[in-house]
Amino acid sequence: MSEEQNYRGGQGQVIESETFRDSVGTMEQSGKRKWVFPRKPKGRYTDYRTLVAVILLAFFFAIPFIKVNGNPLLLINILDSQFFIFGQPFYPQDFFILAMGAITSIVFIILFTVVFGRIFCGWICPQTIFLEMIFRKIDYLIEGDRNKQMKLDRQEWNAEKIWKRSLKYFIFLVISLIITHWMFMYIVGYKEVLTIMQEGPFANFSNFLVMIIFTAAFYFTFAWFREQVCTLVCPYGRLQGVLIDKQTINVYYDYNRGENRSKWRKGEDRAAEGKGDCIDCNQCVVVCPTGIDIRDGQQLECVNCTACIDACDEVMVKVGLPKGLIRYATEDEIEKEIPFKFTNRMKAYSAVLLLMVGFLGFLLSNRGVMEAKFIKPAGSTYFVRDGNITNIYNYTFLNKSTKDQIVTVKIIEPNHGKVTLSGEERIMLKKDQITKGTVNISFPEKEIQLSKQKVEIGVYDTSGKLLDTFDTYFEGPFKIQF
Repeated sequence: MSEEQNYRGGQGQVIESETFRDSVGTMEQSGKRKWVFPRKPKGRYTDYRTLVAVILLAFFFAIPFIKVNGNPLLLINILDSQFFIFGQPFYPQDFFILAMGAITSIVFIILFTVVFGRIFCGWICPQTIFLEMIFRKIDYLIEGDRNKQMKLDRQEWNAEKIWKRSLKYFIFLVISLIITHWMFMYIVGYKEVLTIMQEGPFANFSNFLVMIIFTAAFYFTFAWFREQVCTLVCPYGRLQGVLIDKQTINVYYDYNRGENRSKWRKGEDRAAEGKGDCIDCNQCVVVCPTGIDIRDGQQLECVNCTACIDACDEVMVKVGLPKGLIRYATEDEIEKEIPFKFTNRMKAYSAVLLLMVGFLGFLLSNRGVMEAKFIKPAGSTYFVRDGNITNIYNYTFLNKSTKDQIVTVKIIEPNHGKVTLSGEERIMLKKDQITKGTVNISFPEKEIQLSKQKVEIGVYDTSGKLLDTFDTYFEGPFKIQF
């Protein structure tokens, strides 16, 4: 760890952090997994995070059943190329819009990290919400808080341990199965998932096998791998090391105020003794879900969950010292008492983000409600009848709107053409569906001067509004120009 990451004590000396700190807080020096038994957090930030988690979980379980104009609120069906976002259908033709949305989201995450650090990890990340707000709470409910869990882990496999562990892991398995089924609702829709469940595993064996694999992955992640997803696997945790600087808001330990740390003694004048406000109670460590000591400085394993803030504030209140020894702050605020300011880098990211959001909004608004194509069948040519030259086209209409539409086809240029449909003069388009058919386009012979002439075809709704145009070519007899 660099000298900048060491702490300066109240008397000016440099207090070195550990000469060896485990590569991650959940690994011992030998490389063996060190199981983390965090103490159950409590406090105002924990209450806020619980409220956020409840709201997000409510959305997670409700969204598959919410429809907008008869469409799913969110459906990402890659296999069948069906995509619905906020009830709006998206098609492979709109992939560039989705790609633009994904790029915009990445820029937003970068800006968010530059300003607020890993607040996403501690407050919004699904891994954190599922682990801390569901699976970890089952740990506390069945096995008790930190000390009881550690005692149970050390004791022999007796009736109590077998019963508690079996019950806990069975509940973990059931929850993993439920989460998997809900995730599949975002892919194929809740009706399809319910149908698969009713038909049984043997009627849909491939789907059943996929369910089992994903359930096993969820179970492995939340029953055993847990916080190592954040400390070893998650790329965002590594990305933050590049994005965070001294002006980024993060969970920090105020070492200027806390050092020199020393055990609490009632009635002593700590300032006169040259002691800081940190009473070395270790509560910020035992409550950490990734097993780190926040007093060692900013670490990649810190997910900004604020559990250490609540634990430290509770201790500060008990000993009569001001809260905020561990708090949201910037490194400059801790080191130099410089207040937070919006840096040029943050402004640049914000400007880029605003431009991208504006461009994305333009693409969404300019996407149109339908898409029309008129393609000549392979090998077809023109025919002449009653002084008119006629070409046959196969049309494909994609209704992107959220309602059925009735459309008509007209020639825009040249404006003397005639359109004859294979059925009715007007075409009914079902919402979110592709409609195909054939159409004959005719021009008087005198209008066609070239063997291939450009024509523009328009599609209109019942009010006469132009919905889409398509440029193609019209074949006619070859004429020698003198």
